[in-house]
Amino acid sequence: MSSHDPTSLTTVSAAFVQDWLDALNSRCTPTDMASLLKRAGWKSTPMGPTQRVTLNEIARLYQLAAPETGDEMMGLWSRPIRPRALQHLVTVQRETTSLTSALYRFSTYWNLLLDDFRLDLRTDPEEVELALTPYAPGTPAQRFGHMLLLKLAHGLLSWLGGVETPVKEVRFAFARPDFAADYAVVFPCPVKFAAPRTIIRFDPRRFNPPVVRSLAEASTFLERAPLDWMFTGSRAHTYSLRVRAFLYGAAWQTCQLPDAAAALKMTPRTLNRRLNEEQTSFQSIKDALRRDIAILALQQGADSIEKIAEDTGFSAPANFHRAFRKWTNRTPRSYRN
Repeated sequence: MSSHDPTSLTTVSAAFVQDWLDALNSRCTPTDMASLLKRAGWKSTPMGPTQRVTLNEIARLYQLAAPETGDEMMGLWSRPIRPRALQHLVTVQRETTSLTSALYRFSTYWNLLLDDFRLDLRTDPEEVELALTPYAPGTPAQRFGHMLLLKLAHGLLSWLGGVETPVKEVRFAFARPDFAADYAVVFPCPVKFAAPRTIIRFDPRRFNPPVVRSLAEASTFLERAPLDWMFTGSRAHTYSLRVRAFLYGAAWQTCQLPDAAAALKMTPRTLNRRLNEEQTSFQSIKDALRRDIAILALQQGADSIEKIAEDTGFSAPANFHRAFRKWTNRTPRSYRN
């Protein structure tokens, strides 16, 4: 992801990745865990990250942890997923004849490997549904694991189709978490919670014919994992991320809701309703962009805190300090240090 891509600025909350870190702890000694987090550039304590996490930091930790733990799903499931498993999955998908066929191969592949649940594929001319069904009813859902497996299915379809595959809906078999807004970074569709089963739904009429991928392209896809399948550019589909992309490319400090509505070719009232349906608001999106721009600037370390406050639209450094503490529960200086 380039620095000119609004997604490259995006951060997710520490809570969003905590289930993953808890699982990874089961595959590591405390010393190894501390080493992985340090090399991946995470600011963390033994209890978890102390600040928001960038998408690139997630990718770096995955790329280090998967080979070093010998588990390509890093403790998320009861059975380790041995090295080269994902390579084999991509290899068997390379010459699939349709995206529906790719989902069938995906489900049968994981059903050979996983003991926790099975993947059920339902297809008809208007809808394709992939569902996770636990073998033991009542088994608590591994939130990060459920997200990652659905996103792997979506990411593979997008790679095979040559463009991000539209998604109708995602539902998770766990209660709506406090960090629910982070799922908008990952999925280009409505996301619902407290469902009987975790599912992802597609409209097969919107599937692209698959592109025949070379071995070199497959290698690149795997080397960049999980960037190219976990973060597939979903800003083009949800209204909240379309607004974020517009703000990123505009003079966002002075932009208001009517400006974004005009850019998206709708009335301010309609845009406001769409954002309400996604449980967000124009001001929340604008504040999140300001937060992530400030975090990136603090990490890069080139500008003073006063300059960052000015660049992110605060009339005084004290106002920036108050807002930043509200966003991260940290001061800008301690965050940078």
